[in-house]
Amino acid sequence: MYKSIFIDLDDTVWAFSDNSHDTFKQMYDKFDYSRFFSSFNHFYSLYSERNRELWVDYGQGKITKDELNKERFSHPLRVVGVDDDNLPAMFSKSFFEEIALKDKLMPNCREALEYLYTKYDLYILSNGFHGLQQKKIDSSGVSKYFKKIILSEDAGVHKPYKEIFDYALAQTDSQAETSIMIGDSWENDILGAHDAGLSQGFYNINSSVNMSFNPTFIFHDWLEISDFL
Repeated sequence: MYKSIFIDLDDTVWAFSDNSHDTFKQMYDKFDYSRFFSSFNHFYSLYSERNRELWVDYGQGKITKDELNKERFSHPLRVVGVDDDNLPAMFSKSFFEEIALKDKLMPNCREALEYLYTKYDLYILSNGFHGLQQKKIDSSGVSKYFKKIILSEDAGVHKPYKEIFDYALAQTDSQAETSIMIGDSWENDILGAHDAGLSQGFYNINSSVNMSFNPTFIFHDWLEISDFL
C-alpha cells in the first residue's frame, strides 16, 4: 500500500527531550548558572516556556532564525535581572556543539528502522535547522536508514503547512496516496499530513492529545510498528 514513509526526527527518532535536557544541565553547570537561578529546573522552565512561544513565531515567519536563537538563550537571564549579551552567546555556542554529539534514540526506534528500511523508502521530514539536524542523525548512527533529509529550513515553510508536504513529495518523487507521515506531534505531523493528503502514523507517547479525527494508525512504542506496516 505504501512506498514512501516520512518520519519526524525530534522525539520520534532522536530523543530530543532527553538529549536536550541532558545538554542543558551540562551547560548550566559549565557556565555556573547556579549563580543566577534557584535551581536547574527554574532555569529550564523559563527557557522551555519561552522557546515554545518563539518556535510558533518562527513558524509563522514573525522572527528569523537568528532572532529565535538569541532570544531563547537570553530570556532566562533577563528574567532574573542579568543583562549580559556575551554569556548567553557563549552558552548557546557550547550548547549546539555538545547537543549535536548526543546519540540517544527513542525506545526501540533503531529496531523499527531496521525493519522498515528493507521494505520502504524512508525520509526524515523535520522542522529544524539543517546543520544541527544532520549532525544529530550522523551522531546517532541512523543516517543509513534514510534516503533523504527534508527540512523546513530548505523548504522555506514549516509543518503543519501543506506546502512542506508538497515539497517533500516533489523532492522524493513520491505520491501522496502511497505515502505516510509518522510523528509525535499531533498538529505538525498528523494534522499536517492529513490536510496534505498523506496517511498518518501517530506516535502517541504522552496519551494526552485531543484528537480531532482518527489517524490512519496510532502506536505507543516503536515495537508495535510491524502491526501496521
